[in-house]
Amino acid sequence: MPVRPIPPEQIVQRVQSENPWWNDPQNMPFSELTPRGYLASFQQLIAESTVRRALVLMGPRRVGKTVLIHHVIHHLISSGVSPASVCYISIDNPLYIGLGLEELLDIYQNASGIDYTSTPCYVFFDEIQYLKDWERHLKVIVDRYPNLKCIVSGSAAAALRLKSLESGAGRFTDFFLPPLTFYEYMRLINSDVTNLLETLESHPNNFFSYIDIQENIETLNTHFVEYLNFGGYPEAALSAEIQTDPGRFIKNDIIDKVLLRDLPSLYGIHDVQELNALFTSLAYNTAQEITLEKLSQGSGIAKNTIKRYIEYLEAAFLIRIVHRVDQNARHFKRANFFKVYLTNPSMWTALFTQVNEDMSIIGSLVETAIFAQRFHVEKDYYARWSSGEVDMVLMDDTNRPKYVTEIKWSDRIVEHPEELKALLDFCHKHSIPVAFVTTRTHKVTIVRENISIGFFPAAALCLLFGKFSLDVRAQKEKLRLSEILSCQK
Repeated sequence: MPVRPIPPEQIVQRVQSENPWWNDPQNMPFSELTPRGYLASFQQLIAESTVRRALVLMGPRRVGKTVLIHHVIHHLISSGVSPASVCYISIDNPLYIGLGLEELLDIYQNASGIDYTSTPCYVFFDEIQYLKDWERHLKVIVDRYPNLKCIVSGSAAAALRLKSLESGAGRFTDFFLPPLTFYEYMRLINSDVTNLLETLESHPNNFFSYIDIQENIETLNTHFVEYLNFGGYPEAALSAEIQTDPGRFIKNDIIDKVLLRDLPSLYGIHDVQELNALFTSLAYNTAQEITLEKLSQGSGIAKNTIKRYIEYLEAAFLIRIVHRVDQNARHFKRANFFKVYLTNPSMWTALFTQVNEDMSIIGSLVETAIFAQRFHVEKDYYARWSSGEVDMVLMDDTNRPKYVTEIKWSDRIVEHPEELKALLDFCHKHSIPVAFVTTRTHKVTIVRENISIGFFPAAALCLLFGKFSLDVRAQKEKLRLSEILSCQK
């Protein structure tokens, strides 16, 4: 019996079902969900019609890329764009296997009656990594159809970024969507500390001057520990079912797919078990200083292989390396020592066990969370020398230390500021007048050795860093758009 081909009308019907707003502009998937904080920046890049580039939305699995796309579609239609001029196609549907982007555009034309070759249109191709040589197809479309605004997205962040950089110079603009910041998480769950969030939004530069943390700290810390366990992924943050078994959702559906499928297929990794074991070891030791030598000795893997694996894991946004500077804030010629952080502390829970606020590991996860708020907007360092260490060092544009932070999950340090000798020495050496130290619940400012030390709860600082990251990202996206427009003139 011959195999029956899939009728073209079946594919047309599928495209129509993915775009319910063509028949009913009020029928918008995911409209009930709280938008990510990056929505405005993403919309701005899409709305600029004079930019002849495709937009590549990338990010780790399950951080809300599809939902972000649908929120943009809702905004376009609400702002007056014809519903039929906006098309969404998810490439991972089996009906689309073997079809190129231009063939899918022709199907869109048949399904909607819109002539995309002459009518201004917005077309969103989701899960683009399922199309072989997608970057070549996309480049042709950008060159051939000036009225068409193409936006593609995918979960294989490492693969998308590599191919976008290799093939899309001048034609593609990348937009990275990270895991949830703590600020976004608190907004998403409609937390019961809205007064804190409103104060932060009204006075972001003087947040700690305006808040009374003591009346909120117990509730805030409860939410913070929940964020450490489940907060990086919107679906996990909102689902009690997923929270009962985060390993099934986060490990199986996110981490394993990257380690077992995305990275091996992209980089030709043959020993997947070796890669998996290395990642598990790095994850368990998040926020700890390590060396290639010790990793090699402990795993039996050659140092050059470990170095490549770490680069791959960074490209997939599973981990982030933070480099060390010395007491003089100078970089080492050979980066023998460095720290590895999970890009999202909830991966630790998925891999090992759920944590509470009194477990010994929580100090490392608090540090991981604070760093993770900033990975996609700033490059932080840590300082260590023979007699001391500073957890977080932010450099200015001239590569001089600007801010320093010591990260603790304890109130004991407030009563024993003499233990901050290394922090104070570093501040004196670099003329830094203010230092920050996190606590569990205390908020107080003291002056010691002419240095103002601001003690703030770690959860509050994480909240502030999350909000600042959104603001900094918005500013950077505006600047980038301005530079793109200047280049096209």
